[in-house]
Amino acid sequence: MSVINVGQAVVLGAVEGVTEFLPVSSTGHLKITEGLMNIPVDNDAVVGFSAVIQVGAIAAVLVYFFKDIVRIVSAWGRGLRNKEERHHHDYKFAWWVIYATIPIVIVGLAAKPLIEGPLASLWVVAGSLIAGSGVMWAADQMGRHKRGEDDTSFKDAMLVGSSQILALLFPGFSRSGATMSTALILDLDRVAATRLSFFLGIPALTGAGLYELKDALGTGVGVAPLAVGTAVSFVVAYGSIAWLLKFVAKHSFNAFVIYRLVIGVALFGLLAGGVLDS
Repeated sequence: MSVINVGQAVVLGAVEGVTEFLPVSSTGHLKITEGLMNIPVDNDAVVGFSAVIQVGAIAAVLVYFFKDIVRIVSAWGRGLRNKEERHHHDYKFAWWVIYATIPIVIVGLAAKPLIEGPLASLWVVAGSLIAGSGVMWAADQMGRHKRGEDDTSFKDAMLVGSSQILALLFPGFSRSGATMSTALILDLDRVAATRLSFFLGIPALTGAGLYELKDALGTGVGVAPLAVGTAVSFVVAYGSIAWLLKFVAKHSFNAFVIYRLVIGVALFGLLAGGVLDS
């Protein structure tokens, strides 16, 4: 029997879709939801399932930003063929995304036993939710929000891309939260920080999903739950992306900071009270 049934896959897909790109930690919310449904959070198949349904959320990014992605990839292709095209920002940006993904790939492969073992604990999630809140609040206060997307540089991409490692090692910190916070510290405005976070997430999350697919299918998750969870994740994530871009254009990240603190403290209470198993 599958360790995750179709009904649970629907719930987890919805949670993934809502939280993947909001700076609240999709991994943390998935682990909390799995714990509430008595699904073993450190099971290899469950870890694999969580990674695979992220592909649905990434597909939503590909659809939502289709025109931007076609423009960037086309500029990259022209630059590979024609040296004169290599001065365009889109050509450079394509390479920056590739280079900025390398650090998280290296750490992800090297630290896989820790990521799927001790660091998968809900205690780590609770602490990371709270710690990440402090980082996000400080970044939003420190940032001068004066640089747009066209002002990004190779240094920006590498620093923001490398910050994804925090979320990889400390589930609950939030990949979106880490990347957006780093971009804000670098003085990008909130919309530019959010869009950069989206683009840098495409190769990292797609690669993780494809890498974990064999574990998800081979150790206890059926094809039906995987397909349903991924489809639900796609639909919900698309709406979440559209909402987030409108929200950050007019609001600070304070609402997310407060929400993360509440969830982190509540999770500590549930763990301490024995309601949830870490």
